[in-house]
Amino acid sequence: MFLSPYQSFKLSEQAQITACFPDIFIPRDADSHKGTHGTLAVIGGATGMSGAVILAATAALYNGCGKVWAGFNQNILPLPVIPEHPEIMLATAAVLQQRQDISAWAVGCGLDVFGEALHIVQSRLEADSDKPLLLDADALNLLAQHRVELVKSAQKYHTLVLTPHPAEAARLLGVTTAEIQADRTAAVERISEMFQAYTVLKGNQTLVCDPNGNLYTNHSGNPGLGTAGSGDVLSGIIGSLLAQGIETWQAVCGGVWLHGAAADVLRDSEIGETGILAGEIAPAARWLRNQIIRMHHPAHGTSD
Repeated sequence: MFLSPYQSFKLSEQAQITACFPDIFIPRDADSHKGTHGTLAVIGGATGMSGAVILAATAALYNGCGKVWAGFNQNILPLPVIPEHPEIMLATAAVLQQRQDISAWAVGCGLDVFGEALHIVQSRLEADSDKPLLLDADALNLLAQHRVELVKSAQKYHTLVLTPHPAEAARLLGVTTAEIQADRTAAVERISEMFQAYTVLKGNQTLVCDPNGNLYTNHSGNPGLGTAGSGDVLSGIIGSLLAQGIETWQAVCGGVWLHGAAADVLRDSEIGETGILAGEIAPAARWLRNQIIRMHHPAHGTSD
C-alpha cells in the first residue's frame, strides 16, 4: 500500500471543517469535465518575478481548477512552457486580458508597479464583468497609490477579493503597519467597507471580512508559512475555488483555511515546519482536500 508522506497528520481532527465550507468538499460528478471546473487567469510576473505567477497558477491546478492561464507583465513570454507543469497555458498579460472565457481573475503576484501594471489593474477593475477578481501584492500597492482614482471602480465591482499582508493593509488605509497590528479587526473591517470587498488580512490567525462586515478568524497554519511565495500560493488557491464556482464566502474563508491547514500537514510530516517551500503547500492542500472528501463520502474513494 502506498503511504503518503503526509500520513501522520491527524485528519480526524479536521472533520468539522466540512460544516463550515461544505461546497469545497463535495465529490465531483461523474460526467464533469475541465470546462465544468472553471478557468482561472493569473496575471503578474514582471521581469525577474515570473515565479510568483507560476506558483499561483500551479496552486490553482493542484486545487482543482479545470484550466489555468499564467499571464506575464512582460513584452514577450519569459519561457515557452513550464516544464514541471506544462498543463498551465502561458500568455502575456496584454493578450490574456482579451480573452472572454475566463471564470475568475487573480491579479498582482509579482506584477510590479511600473510600466503597464497600473493599466492592468485599472482595466480589470473597470471591466463590465461579473467574474470574481482577486487583487494581491503589487495590485494592492497600486490600489493604495491610486486610491482616489480606483476606489469607485472597486466599490462597483461585482465580486472583489483583496488579500493584503499588514504592510499592504497599512498602505490601503494610509496608516502604519503597527496601527494595523494593534487592531486587526478594525483594519480588515475598514478595508472591506472602503472597497466593498472581501478582505483577507494575512498573518497569525488570518482575518476575513466581507463587504457587510461579517468576520471569520482562521486558526489553521503555522510559522512555516512565513516563506517567499506563500502568499502567491494562497492567491492561487482562492482564485481556483472562485473559478470553480464555489460561493464567495466559502471560497475565500475555505481557501485561507486550506492554505494554513496544508502548512500544518507539512509541519506534522517528515518535512517539518522550518524551511517549508511555497511550492510544497499546494500538493499538501490537494491531498488534504481529497482526504476530507473521502472521509465524508466513502463511496467516492478510499483513504491511502
